[in-house]
Amino acid sequence: MTDEITYRDAGVDIEAGNEAVMRMKEYVRSTYTDSVLTDIGSFGGMFRLDGKLQDPVLVSSIDGVGTKVKIAGAMNRHGTVGRDLVNHCVNDVLVQGAAPLFFLDYFATSHLNPVVAAEVVRGASEACKEAGCVLIGGETAEMPGVYIEGEYDLAGCIVGVVDRKNIIDGSKVRAGDVAVGLASSGLHTNGFSLARKVLLEVGGLRLDQYVPEIGKVLGDELLEPHRCYARAVLTVTKEFEIHAMAHITGGGLYDNLPRVLPEDCQITLERRSWVAPPIFQFIQETGGISDYEMRRTFNMGIGLVMIAARHRAVEIVARVGELGERAWVIGEVRKGGREVAVL
Repeated sequence: MTDEITYRDAGVDIEAGNEAVMRMKEYVRSTYTDSVLTDIGSFGGMFRLDGKLQDPVLVSSIDGVGTKVKIAGAMNRHGTVGRDLVNHCVNDVLVQGAAPLFFLDYFATSHLNPVVAAEVVRGASEACKEAGCVLIGGETAEMPGVYIEGEYDLAGCIVGVVDRKNIIDGSKVRAGDVAVGLASSGLHTNGFSLARKVLLEVGGLRLDQYVPEIGKVLGDELLEPHRCYARAVLTVTKEFEIHAMAHITGGGLYDNLPRVLPEDCQITLERRSWVAPPIFQFIQETGGISDYEMRRTFNMGIGLVMIAARHRAVEIVARVGELGERAWVIGEVRKGGREVAVL
């Protein structure tokens, strides 16, 4: 008679999962507000709308941080990708005029390390608090045979709310409007497969290596957190009429800006109008990458774009600066066919 086989023998450690939850509880509960009606461990998180909006519309988004997790794993620094995950999702609902309400995370790995999982959630909880968002729930999955040993993947889902009359959908964009670009902090969470190939394989660099061209240790630069624009955007949209906004993520400038343009408009950007972090030029020169490929892969120093009437542009740039973000007037809307041109 063979010995009894357990779930742990199959590669899943329930005790490790319980330990991970215990480590996370303090971080998760620190984001709770009076709107949260359930505690950790409920089958579903409950969130009460406060009733202040006349015609509330829920806005949802789901995303991940891609292969940036490989950099976090190699550096053994995991809080930054938890922050990245939240900030990316917050920005996605912001551009439609929504304030974030609550967030859920998904952490999947081959074999669960409770310390690593808790560190990811710590970063996510800190980002949630800064954005005024509740970390209302999540899932930790241990799947041996699906993921490479020692690696993990992250995804997150967010729900925000906007009064229907305040939805920003691009319908007010007109030729003559201008684009205001908000500075990114670096790669944010996109283009890491290309960046890793160029820098680590082609360039032969190490993550712990200081790179004079960027003025930082390479791993520190690559783990620079995705900026959250909640404070600036939620303030500016109350004070100015913003016709459209785009979060510059996968697809870069070329793919994201057309998503918020009317069919009869295009946008022309002046590349010399903003200052990009040196990491972009370093990647381009190291890999011999074309301008086109760079602009459709990376944010190129612009994390979010606001489109507004020309006569308000200078005021918007100044206000964004007062709110702690760097911004420039980077282009204008013209008649055309939903295209982006970079001069």
